[in-house]
Amino acid sequence: MSTLKVDTILKRTGTGTITVGQSGDTVALPSATLTTALPVASGGTGGTSFSAAGLDNTPAFEVYMSSNQSVSTSTYTKVALANEYYDTDNAYDTSNYRFTVPSGKGGKYLFYFNADFDLGANNSKYGNVLIRVNGSTPTGGGGTVSYGGASNNSGNNTETRTLTLAAGDYVELYCWQNNGSSRNLWNPAVFGGHRLTGV
Repeated sequence: MSTLKVDTILKRTGTGTITVGQSGDTVALPSATLTTALPVASGGTGGTSFSAAGLDNTPAFEVYMSSNQSVSTSTYTKVALANEYYDTDNAYDTSNYRFTVPSGKGGKYLFYFNADFDLGANNSKYGNVLIRVNGSTPTGGGGTVSYGGASNNSGNNTETRTLTLAAGDYVELYCWQNNGSSRNLWNPAVFGGHRLTGV
């Protein structure tokens, strides 16, 4: 095996395509520090992809609730989000309504949710939807709405959160209300998130 050592490789004349190897070859690139932005191919066999370059925002998921969920008064209840729009890394469990950070995928994540309570006609009562990490609520963990004064009022909870997570951490969506009797969290509630690249 021979070794070619050079400082610069240029096309013989003008500009154009420089071919390294031939069809069927495997070109091995050792670990290196890039001095310019990593080029991302638009496709083709062997083309660099966002995923292969570590530039995509995955894992990513979005799930939803397909029917109303009854929520008991003054009790934190996990939102039953059993349906997936997408789940790139199969990291969301539709049986226990939980996203778990896969091995090697720790980092900063952006999460969001949108959910509506059936508020009824009881003034001075509240509904709350919040994110929990490993069973606990992080600081500033939810959106709260006040109950209205007319029948069938809707209280919308919408929020985004950025959280730093490690592999094995799990994230769930919970809700709570204090109407004095059970109220519905209306279909569809939506919950999603993805890892942030470059932060």
